[in-house]
Amino acid sequence: MIYAEVKTEDAEGTYLAHSITSHKGRLSKGHLLTSSDTDDLLMSDIAMITTIRLEEHDIHEDSAAAQLGQFVSGNGVKTSPAFTGRCNIYSTEHGVFETTPQDIGNINSVDEAITLATLSPYAVVHPNQLVATAKIIPLAAPSQALEQTRGLAQLTVHPFRKLKIGLVLTRLPQTKKSVLGKTQTIVNQRLKSCANELSEVTVVDHTPNSIATAIKDLRKSNHDLILIFGASAIVDRQDALPKGLELSGGRIEHFGMPVDPGNLLLLGHHSGSNVIGLPGCARSPKLNGFDWILQRIIAGLEISKDTIMQMGCGGLLSEIPTRPQPREKMPSDTSHTTPKVTAVLLAAGQSRRMGPENKLLQEWQGKPLVKWVADNIGKSHVDHTVVITGHEADLVRESLQSNDVEYVHNPDFSDGLSTSLIKGLMAVPADSDAVLICLGDMPSIHSTQLNKLISAYDPENGAAICVPTFEGKRGNPILWSRSFIPEMLNLKGDSGARHLLGNYPGDLQEVVMDNTSVLSDIDTPEALSTLRKTSFRK
Repeated sequence: MIYAEVKTEDAEGTYLAHSITSHKGRLSKGHLLTSSDTDDLLMSDIAMITTIRLEEHDIHEDSAAAQLGQFVSGNGVKTSPAFTGRCNIYSTEHGVFETTPQDIGNINSVDEAITLATLSPYAVVHPNQLVATAKIIPLAAPSQALEQTRGLAQLTVHPFRKLKIGLVLTRLPQTKKSVLGKTQTIVNQRLKSCANELSEVTVVDHTPNSIATAIKDLRKSNHDLILIFGASAIVDRQDALPKGLELSGGRIEHFGMPVDPGNLLLLGHHSGSNVIGLPGCARSPKLNGFDWILQRIIAGLEISKDTIMQMGCGGLLSEIPTRPQPREKMPSDTSHTTPKVTAVLLAAGQSRRMGPENKLLQEWQGKPLVKWVADNIGKSHVDHTVVITGHEADLVRESLQSNDVEYVHNPDFSDGLSTSLIKGLMAVPADSDAVLICLGDMPSIHSTQLNKLISAYDPENGAAICVPTFEGKRGNPILWSRSFIPEMLNLKGDSGARHLLGNYPGDLQEVVMDNTSVLSDIDTPEALSTLRKTSFRK
């Protein structure tokens, strides 16, 4: 590329190195100058401009990005049209994303003009989720360098397969039925996030012979995957679970894994099917080593002893604020038990029941309704707020210009509430523990009520979902553990996630509130009129 300041009359056919404004408007960086453009610039008394002229072996940024995207795209992904030197790559499947850091590093080492950024390997992804972006840094890339990237890496999404999955629960004399029920619910929740569910559950005594019989029975009925959850943790290869596997005619592939929580996991096989002895931490919905094994097996990826032993880098999952240290108590002056919460504020709807006016922009006590919601979130213990816009997006953003929020636009807002919710969930930062789903038409909910929900959040003790109530009626907003996000990403139409509450009674905590604000959404002119006659402010 030739980067130079030239006379405007000589600039036709070159690209602008920087954006510039003439009397007819703004020309952006990278714009291909035409004779009409140069005439307009001269009429605006712009005699010299900085341009870039492509040489013979240069490939324009859009073409180069598109080529790189095609070079690395394998099964289960698709590319978008390149724009401003960027080609985004999306999943077409619900499954596990696969690539290797070494391959991506090899591509990024070819030439500084060429970059490729991806999700972490083995992330669970959904259709139309962004998994990678190919970006050309300058206005063009050398054709020879671009060709060198061909074949260096391949991005693949392995779709989740439908498997026949059986669960064996073992019991000791002191084992409570409620513990067995909750364990089954948690396991099924994990399977649903991978597009599967349990086909059979059997409860047996915690003895090798009983476990062996259960494994053989499940194999006789052609189960593809057998999960065993013991009444006590596996401590050795001679313990009840591994011994039962061997008595059944199966074999142990590996015991233990360098992932915490999840150390005490058993991987085995029986007549072509995988058998997993679950670690005790899998009674919690929190991420643990079992999730990594389960997701890959359902996606059809091979799991072996070598696979497991490579999971140590990044395998320390326990050092997060909401989980106590497993081996060492933190000093009191550094401990932090408050979960990191992201609020998703839904502000995209057309508010048809309100009439021609956008209900979110209607004023109450001097502020638009959506402004009240955003302000109350901002005063709470919420760490980050994502606002989903759609209908009259510019006006919504204008009303929130003083709020510290992230905006995500949903062009498909007219297709139903679920489309906005999914956009918001996909924007939740990876380090968030929970997500608070807030409606833009509930202005009377106070920050203290939001904090009460956050304080109640305790997934280790059956409070992974916190629902506000008043006089026995459930309202909004609802606080969800991020472990439920994969399932919520499959919502369709105009329904939210509320119907999922019935699936997880063991994880739901009702939080009693002292007024009706958690039940009061402003959908109609009548509701707005009532609100203006009432005050919930504290």
